[in-house]
Amino acid sequence: MEKNVLQSISGVAIFPIISFAIFFLFFLGLAVYVLFVNRRHVDTMSQLPLTDESGDPDETLKYHLNHDILC
Repeated sequence: MEKNVLQSISGVAIFPIISFAIFFLFFLGLAVYVLFVNRRHVDTMSQLPLTDESGDPDETLKYHLNHDILC
């Protein structure tokens, strides 16, 4: 039944091509971004959850670990 419904739509063959193109371009763009992203920026962003106002991730982590043990 679905086969007959889809055949009655004019130009239905273009939809799979468009969806594949969107899928391919998205992942191609993501791969290009990952390959060319600034490594220093990635390192800075990865340390953000661990840093406090002091900016030293090791000191902040030691503070939180000691605080959890004491409380």
